[in-house]
Amino acid sequence: MLIGEVAERSGISARMLRHYDSVGLVSPTGRTTAGYRQYSEDDLRRLFHVEGLRSLGLSLQDVADVLGDLSFSPAAMVEQLVAGARERLAREEELLRRLGRVQASDPSAWSDVLRTIGLVRGLDVDDPSARQRLALSLTAAGDRDAVPLAEAALAEPDPHVAGALDWALARTGDAAVPVLAEALDSADADRRHRALAALVKIGSARAHAALAAAAGHPDPLVRGRVALARGARGEVDTVSELVVLVVEGPDDVDAADVLAALASRHGRADEIAGAIAAELADANGPARRRLAEALAGIPGPRAAAALAGLRDDPDPGVAHTAAYLLGERG
Repeated sequence: MLIGEVAERSGISARMLRHYDSVGLVSPTGRTTAGYRQYSEDDLRRLFHVEGLRSLGLSLQDVADVLGDLSFSPAAMVEQLVAGARERLAREEELLRRLGRVQASDPSAWSDVLRTIGLVRGLDVDDPSARQRLALSLTAAGDRDAVPLAEAALAEPDPHVAGALDWALARTGDAAVPVLAEALDSADADRRHRALAALVKIGSARAHAALAAAAGHPDPLVRGRVALARGARGEVDTVSELVVLVVEGPDDVDAADVLAALASRHGRADEIAGAIAAELADANGPARRRLAEALAGIPGPRAAAALAGLRDDPDPGVAHTAAYLLGERG
């Protein structure tokens, strides 16, 4: 088969076929009676072998190495190809991410594009202190900066830089709230928790609405912190969730403070004292001690009665705490 026919049937250009011949990768071994080079069946098999390897991303030199060395390890080559593909994919994803940030900033002029690109690059540097300095320097951050800042905050691993980014986000107003609200449902727990912290820091009515929409969230940390934020704003339907936070421990002090505020400022003392007392029966010693401490901030006779009932608790720590708190109440 002559080169023109091979090109027509294979879809490989005659120019590429000549290049394969010139580098010794696929050279036609037959000759016509007129002296023209002719591809044999073996040549064609080698040609399609070459094309198959190239479709995997191998360079011509890699293909030559594979075909020229019978001991060549296919597993090693495939591993190398996988690593290369992943690296290219990571570069493309990074480019897509940056382009998305620029697009989300809704640029109206090239100066806007260049500003956003500069901000994105500055927030992507490896040095945490440099990222923090940049975030703190954004004293005039506006709506156009909100999405790049939000995406940087959601991906930031350093707590100090994250705090600076939350501060900068709070200065942009509500522009970042939709991005952060969507991130509350992310499959990535760190991203969810960073979104939560940023929304609490922004603290606007729109940010609070986003938090309120996450009430009952399946992530216990999100659910608990949302209850704290809503309770701090006087939303009394959070009482049961706040009492659970006291029982569970990590946020018990904050939860007790919010319960005390709800009891004193919103006339819910008896309800809250009753909710705490209801948890005492099934709680273990440390949890009963935390519940007793929470009762200390609740005014009224019902809370005092619940504390009095703990003076004879089998756990000495609980009994001592209850007796001391009763003495403090006078």
